[in-house]
Amino acid sequence: MPKTDNNNQDIYDAAAYLSEDYREALEEYYSNSVGSNVWKLQNFSKYVPRQALTRFIIRHEIFKMVLNVQGSVAELGVLDGGSLLSWAHLSSIFEPLNYQRKVIGFDMFGEHPTTSEKDKTGKSSHIYDNKRFTLDAYQDIKNSVCVLDKNRPMGEIEKVILVKGDASKSVPEYIEKHPETLISLLYLDINLYEPTRVALEQFIPRMPKGAIIVFDELNDRGFPGETIAVIETIGIRNLRIQRFPYDTKISYAILD
Repeated sequence: MPKTDNNNQDIYDAAAYLSEDYREALEEYYSNSVGSNVWKLQNFSKYVPRQALTRFIIRHEIFKMVLNVQGSVAELGVLDGGSLLSWAHLSSIFEPLNYQRKVIGFDMFGEHPTTSEKDKTGKSSHIYDNKRFTLDAYQDIKNSVCVLDKNRPMGEIEKVILVKGDASKSVPEYIEKHPETLISLLYLDINLYEPTRVALEQFIPRMPKGAIIVFDELNDRGFPGETIAVIETIGIRNLRIQRFPYDTKISYAILD
């Protein structure tokens, strides 16, 4: 786990769902295990928590559903880039010649999100209001993308795009600059009402039949904003919302 201050520790604890005992044991084992860092990465299943493997399996299953659907991947709420780079890897593996499918990540990258009144009932809104959700991994992700491109077919053609700023503004601005954009996979992990609402309004008209919306905080008491945004824009009754039995939070809907 990256070194963090006390504020950003909340981010990793909330995202990983790991007990303190397990986290400490894994830190010690990984640090003292034999082999170089690259060797350890090549044998990642020795070190990766089952929760992280579960999430990767889910992304794999979701990506296969949109493999034959035209459009890019848009992820709102990038954090440290693990999910975003998963989409890039999966695209490189399953469709190495598809240079049209971009993987676009929208995040504030260290700036302070603002909660709306429709987020206030959430038990986790204090994370934002106390400015405790402010991880800036922008340059680190850029560095990761540079490394990825060295091992990716057609690596000279841009695959991963990072868009910094409040998604309520940056999403419409991106579409204005790139009016050709279609979206096959919209991954909503930004937690808050206003940017989620704007993303749905802006991207859904650009999502063909068969495209997928993925929700990370739907029906989540901690972050009600995502659910409210979906109700007010699409309507829950207009979606067949499905989930995976081996993961609690992620759900998805295939547009038809």
